[in-house]
Amino acid sequence: MFSGLSALVIEEVADDGEVIRVAARTRDVPSPCPVCGVLTGKVHGYHGRPMADVPVDGRKVVVHVQVRRLVCPVLECRRQTFREQVPGLMERLQRRTNRLTSQVSAVVKELCGRAAARLSRSLAVPMSFATALRLLRRIPIPVVRTPRVVGVDDFALRRRHRYATIIIDAETGERIDVLPGREAAGLEAWLLEHPGVETVCRDGSATYAEAIRRALPDAVQVSDRWHLWRNLCDKVLAEVRAHASCWATVNPARPGGVHEQTIRERWHQIHDLLGRGVGLLECSRRLDLALNTVKRYSRIPEPPADRIAPRYRTTLVDPYREHLRIRRATEPAVAVTQLFHEIKAQGYTGSHNLLVRYLTQGRAEGNRPVITPRHATRLLLTHPEHLWTKDTALLATLTSACPETAELAKFVGTFAQLLTPEKGNDARLTEWIADVRAADLPHLHSFCNGLELDRAAVNAGLTLPHHNGRTEGVNTRTKRIMRQMHGRAGFDLLRHRILLS
Repeated sequence: MFSGLSALVIEEVADDGEVIRVAARTRDVPSPCPVCGVLTGKVHGYHGRPMADVPVDGRKVVVHVQVRRLVCPVLECRRQTFREQVPGLMERLQRRTNRLTSQVSAVVKELCGRAAARLSRSLAVPMSFATALRLLRRIPIPVVRTPRVVGVDDFALRRRHRYATIIIDAETGERIDVLPGREAAGLEAWLLEHPGVETVCRDGSATYAEAIRRALPDAVQVSDRWHLWRNLCDKVLAEVRAHASCWATVNPARPGGVHEQTIRERWHQIHDLLGRGVGLLECSRRLDLALNTVKRYSRIPEPPADRIAPRYRTTLVDPYREHLRIRRATEPAVAVTQLFHEIKAQGYTGSHNLLVRYLTQGRAEGNRPVITPRHATRLLLTHPEHLWTKDTALLATLTSACPETAELAKFVGTFAQLLTPEKGNDARLTEWIADVRAADLPHLHSFCNGLELDRAAVNAGLTLPHHNGRTEGVNTRTKRIMRQMHGRAGFDLLRHRILLS
């Protein structure tokens, strides 16, 4: 129970209910002078020192230690007398044993101030949030070597206002440093102060690229592959939307299309008023629309052609959809009551009103749901082996109806293969860019222009195994730390917690 106090001589243990009190003294062995280091055992006096130890059975443990004040035998020493310490058990000016301090430090490192104070009370080590913060700040930040490969990324302290830069070891995920701001000067100064960095993984930030180029002209910059794929996804969506009128010919809308028609009419009404010189606020008053709605439509250069895919929950009518579709196709004037009795005989347990709503929504008509540009884009960007059979057939139908979409699917598949890093991908990327430029896909041309602006880093990202994934993971954990702190602390404490985590 008191194995951690083996450096002391325990004289008495008293049970005072909620507190266990231990009377102990130091051993009669010589101690070194803290100034000159000479051993001495000459006693000048005694002092009592209360120390809190780890709880026992949910109760506090207080150790009253009798320590000696010793006399230094060296006359020229600046310390004539000194109070002895017990190495490994307690430190100077501390009121907790080292093992209790280490346990409490682990709690405050994970929970910070107020949350750590609340938990400490249930662990029979009560302390205030200010004490928890002092303990947290007292934990030393581990000294790390300058890594060979670093990952650099930014995160928001306050979105759109203040940012910070995090630097990690891209090979191990170890936190190296956190810099205030995301300007090039801060990263450049850090790189100059830490020589030895050979490779830097980053996203497409031109600011970081310039800082690395100025500080380490010989370092290899690696563009993150996830960001390359993300940029391609945005351009593919823009291309799919641009060719919606083409592939939508094999994607008939459900009966009605009232919502889409309303959107187009509203766009024409707003742009007609704007063309006559009517202001945004007056447009919102005349059309009885919110001002933000008018602003949103005013920014759209052409009437939106997107199909709005209805999202329905599974109902009791779904198992009988095929029967309803066939009956309404062969006999359009069949009564709903007749259909209700027919499916009732087949085992339908729902109500008559549910069937009416099902038919009114047009869910029994046709055998193909409306495909939106986002849905079509998802089909293009998903690995063919991960598509359902019906999705594979649908994708084949869409690409056969639109040559540009078929070409787009081919380019997406080829670029996805380049994201597996291996030698020769840089040459294959050059061929890919040449093929894209020869096709009539202007949004992909824009994507190629972005690749050419950062071509050296892109080549490194497609041929080297390094990436910025671990940095993104650290940023995710940093957001958890910021949510725990609720904006109550400054940048220095946030940096301390990030480097300790």
